[in-house]
Amino acid sequence: MVEMSRAEFEDAVAAGLDAVPEELAQQMRNVVVLVEDDPPDGMALFGLYEGIPLTERGDNWVWVLPDRITIFRNPTLAACSTPQQVVDQVRITVIHEIGHHFGIDDDRLDELGWA
Repeated sequence: MVEMSRAEFEDAVAAGLDAVPEELAQQMRNVVVLVEDDPPDGMALFGLYEGIPLTERGDNWVWVLPDRITIFRNPTLAACSTPQQVVDQVRITVIHEIGHHFGIDDDRLDELGWA
């Protein structure tokens, strides 16, 4: 397990977001990225996408709360043994959850190396 402050972990999440290609980042719509310490009870997750993927939204998609991408700090720290592994895992998790925002399922994300 890696020891990392919440601020350092949030910096890793920001770096993961910065790694998203600009042309892709510009297409993200109505989504917020959050950091939480732990996932909901009983779930073993590094991250979670909650919302309606862009591929399923109609033209009248207005006045709705943002989709949420949550990156979970404690499971990530527990799975890693170095700070660099944390940074790498967070980047993978951020991109994985953004993939869900774009309507990409887990099987395809796995094929692309983002699982």
